[in-house]
Amino acid sequence: MYVLIGGAGMMGLRLAQRLLDLGHTVAVIDIDPLACQYAREKIGVMSFEGSAVSTSVLLEAGIMKANTIVATMTSDAINLALVTLSKHYGVPQIVVRLNDRDFAQPYRIAGASHVISTIDVAITRIVNAIEYPEVEAMMHFEQGQVEVLKLPVTKDCYITDRTVADIASDPKFPKGSLVIGYQSHPQADLIIPNGGTVLEAGSTILVVTKPNYLRQIIQFVGLSTTHLPTVEVSD
Repeated sequence: MYVLIGGAGMMGLRLAQRLLDLGHTVAVIDIDPLACQYAREKIGVMSFEGSAVSTSVLLEAGIMKANTIVATMTSDAINLALVTLSKHYGVPQIVVRLNDRDFAQPYRIAGASHVISTIDVAITRIVNAIEYPEVEAMMHFEQGQVEVLKLPVTKDCYITDRTVADIASDPKFPKGSLVIGYQSHPQADLIIPNGGTVLEAGSTILVVTKPNYLRQIIQFVGLSTTHLPTVEVSD
């Protein structure tokens, strides 16, 4: 896949490195010659010096053959212009970094496939780390209507050495929640468990649940939650 990134700041360069590691063909556009040089020499991606909203620069960078374009610049106005031009040139997937929430709808109207607020993502991660220190990772889907938690299974957990089926049938396990992933140890592959999968100490699990069941899930697993109030599980 050919991915064109508008902006070679910290986000754009890190994204370029990650995409390159995943095997994609990547190019960045930036007005800063030093950033472009760094992208070429240190990361190993193509770079084009100039404005990311210059049609001549975009055509030189191969926007006509790009599968995805990502607008990572700090100016929403410039990002919006890049989204509009990308739509004009028929780029199938357009991803944009949102800085000011007032631009969210204009981005969608202009044709952005994905609008991502990096500030909101960072704030959410920080709040989750404060509120739920037991959770290794948490992801939100459908505007926060569904949560996926990554939880450690310690030797003293309530769920240790129990099967997924046994856990699912436990009346204390929040209804509608599911164990959807299992990793026996940090170096092991993540698998989709079946009912007979035994959750061993030292492993991690992925659990999908509703937001109002977050604390119940943590308490059910049996992690240390002394700082959290006890909440009864309800249907």
